[in-house]
Amino acid sequence: MNYLDTLNERQKEAVLHKDGPLLIVAGAGAGKTKTVTHRIAHLIAGGVDPRNILAVTFTNKAAKEMRDRVLLLLPIGSNTPTVSTFHSLGVLILKENANVLGINKYFSILDKDESQSLIKKSAKELGIGPKDYNANAVQAVISREKNKLKTPDQFGIKTEGNYFNEMVHNIWVKYEKKLGEQKAFDFDDLIQKPLFLLRDNQKVREYYQNLWKYVHIDEYQDTNVVQYELSKLLAEKHGNICVVGDSDQAIYSWRQADYKNILNFEQNFPGTKTVLLEENYRSTKTILDAANGIIKKNKQRKEKNLFTSREGGEKIRVYGAFDEGDEARWIIQKIKELLNKKVEPSYSGIRADEIAVLYRANFQSRILEEKFLRSNIPYQMLGTRFYERKEVKDVIALMQHALNPADLQSMERIINIPPRGIGDVSFNKIATGQEGILPAKLQEKLREFRAMIARIKEVILKEKLSDSIKYVVKNSGIADALKLEGEEGEERIENLKELVTIASKYDFLLPEEAVDKFLTETSLLSDQDSLMNKQEGVKLMTVHASKGLEFKYVFVTGLEEDLFPHRRLNESEASDPEEERRLFYVAVTRAKDQLFLSYANMRTIFGQKKINMPSQFLQDISDDLAEFESNSTFDSFSSGAADPDDIIEWDCLK
Repeated sequence: MNYLDTLNERQKEAVLHKDGPLLIVAGAGAGKTKTVTHRIAHLIAGGVDPRNILAVTFTNKAAKEMRDRVLLLLPIGSNTPTVSTFHSLGVLILKENANVLGINKYFSILDKDESQSLIKKSAKELGIGPKDYNANAVQAVISREKNKLKTPDQFGIKTEGNYFNEMVHNIWVKYEKKLGEQKAFDFDDLIQKPLFLLRDNQKVREYYQNLWKYVHIDEYQDTNVVQYELSKLLAEKHGNICVVGDSDQAIYSWRQADYKNILNFEQNFPGTKTVLLEENYRSTKTILDAANGIIKKNKQRKEKNLFTSREGGEKIRVYGAFDEGDEARWIIQKIKELLNKKVEPSYSGIRADEIAVLYRANFQSRILEEKFLRSNIPYQMLGTRFYERKEVKDVIALMQHALNPADLQSMERIINIPPRGIGDVSFNKIATGQEGILPAKLQEKLREFRAMIARIKEVILKEKLSDSIKYVVKNSGIADALKLEGEEGEERIENLKELVTIASKYDFLLPEEAVDKFLTETSLLSDQDSLMNKQEGVKLMTVHASKGLEFKYVFVTGLEEDLFPHRRLNESEASDPEEERRLFYVAVTRAKDQLFLSYANMRTIFGQKKINMPSQFLQDISDDLAEFESNSTFDSFSSGAADPDDIIEWDCLK
């Protein structure tokens, strides 16, 4: 079968467009990945060298799916296009130009906690005490300004007379100096620094513009200033930029994303061809009718109306719970009913991993986890917690420090594993080149440590990766230390065995390439990457984390005013009502077969019970699409019998 025959007319129109800017407005579930991958395959079939094609998306999971689907469409043995996340693309450019930048190609990538630790050290050296500033706030400002392409000097121009901004500027200058000394980058640097390189170095810029003659950007509505500028610069010479996105799914303004990038694309790239994908292949008509009714109230959007051939569908179930405990109880009850349900045509049961429970704020997960544990229903919290475990981070830090000895963050983490008696004062002397004044015994321990690090470097650059990690675990003293911790230590050793198993997937590469790829990929993991390892269980996650995913059965919880739509605790930072509506639209369109919505009339937040009004979003769902039920008594979920005088009558939703 010709691969074009599997496309609808609008998809085919996008695939057949070759040269010049192309905007694909793709509604939820409209087959955007299929369209992009077929477009790439069609370019290659038409004679474009695969190496001249770049496709960029936002998560490793999405990049892997796109890469795999492209490979299925290409002849065996073909060259492959570059399919990457923005951050991975930045790392690639930095590593390929390490000599130009004067950096170690094994530079360290700091996660949020490591970055904040360096900010705190910078503040301390400036004499700023922890009570005098908020490290989270300082980190947020630095991140925001980097994503606006600002440098410390540019930010400093506008700080005069503003105490907080002056302090941020001083900390930022010191922080940048420390990053440079440690040959490290934070997450925001991974896109900002490559863009600066391309802007300032004509030779490097022309190399990548000639390499990637056809540029594709997925989820374009989620791009921020620096991502927009990088995309534009790469496509500047040949003008062949294809962007895919949906302004109705723009939900990341808190990451500095600007949905106006997609709304203004036709103005920013004259001669754009625009293709609208409205046919949804995911959800039932009932779910889509509800979604269309919800999103049409927004004004800042490109008009579209999703449709599907999946007529009808189960009605949306809406439950008004007494409190969060009752809400969780109802969710568990409905999930049990689903798991016991036999579905045509095979009449096999519904799998737990076909069900997702979504919430607006992380704190909502506590009561849900508690109920899942009590009910013995398997579940998986979306997150990358495996790589956040101490023993895993310790092994990775040892390897990182072996390859980048200037990385004092990693060194500080592992220099006392096992204990060597090197405290903060002694470490500061080491870090500032004053180790010669340390006691002879500590100097000897430091020499032993550095000898061990040198042996680790030799092994990881010579042996296959899985064997290297085994060596690190055994010869660093980590394994012996964990054996002394009893049952908990045994569990941690099991985690390190799992790390070896993960590493074995890189064993087909040459050792130097394997360790470089492993350290880079583990540093760039996102929440959704935990789903790449198939695990049985109902998926629990925030609505933000669910973007790009789909499930047969979806529960959206906490649909109450001030929670969803969300109201910030800081009244001066009001939430964008249109973004909150887009977020609800994203939640609704994750569901394929059936949607469950719930709210609690009373919820405990910060230790205080709060009476809530149902979310305004529920009023946008037509009566004929939903079934409403509620529980307005205290029985079954309070610790004692209800007092009749305490029973509250709640207004019906409709």
